[in-house]
Amino acid sequence: MTYKDLDDRAIELAYYILDNHTTIRATAKQFGIPKSTVHHDLSVKLKYINYRLYLEVKQLLEENFSIKHIHGGESTRQKYAMLKKEINKNDEYDSFYINQ
Repeated sequence: MTYKDLDDRAIELAYYILDNHTTIRATAKQFGIPKSTVHHDLSVKLKYINYRLYLEVKQLLEENFSIKHIHGGESTRQKYAMLKKEINKNDEYDSFYINQ
């Protein structure tokens, strides 16, 4: 890749993340590159390539960062709800065989 291609990649990543309101993780997966590369392109390189675009991306990334604990908490809640459901299901089977 040439220097120009790297600049183009940073701009393409920025427009993708803004248009689709995706996370760094989802953007990295879409482009098949590491999360650290996406993060570096958007938070370091883009600042020098297109400052106005950098500010827009920075705002979206800060919003994503501010709500990530909510998503993590929801995932954990769902995980334990599923485990509880499985335990209750196993208890029903156990009581069926014990009562026979």
